[in-house]
Amino acid sequence: MLIFKIFRRPEWDAFRTAGCTDGAPVDRADGFIHFSTAPQLATTAARHFADESDLVLVAVEADRLGAALKWEESRGGALFPHLYRALRIDEVLWDKSLPLGATGHIFPQGVL
Repeated sequence: MLIFKIFRRPEWDAFRTAGCTDGAPVDRADGFIHFSTAPQLATTAARHFADESDLVLVAVEADRLGAALKWEESRGGALFPHLYRALRIDEVLWDKSLPLGATGHIFPQGVL
C-alpha cells in the first residue's frame, strides 16, 4: 500500500541533500512524520497546504517502513500512518510536483 507525504520545496531539497529527514517542523514537534493514504490526501493538502503551490508529493510503500510505522486515530477518527523514525531517501518510490490550481491542488493522475 502506498502512503504519501507532502513536502514544501525547501524541505524536499534538504531531504534529498541529507538523504534522510525527520519531516517538517510540525512532524518534529509531534514526534513522528505525518503521512496520508490516497483517500486522505486531498483533505490533508487542502487543510495544511491550502495556499501553497511549490509542493512535492512523495510516495512510500508502507510495508517497507517496518514496525516504526503506526496507524493512529486522527481527523474524524480515521487511522493515519505515522512514522516514528527518520525517513530515508531510498524509501521514496517517487516524487512529483504538486501544483496549486484554481480549485485546489492538482494531483498526479492515478493517485486519488
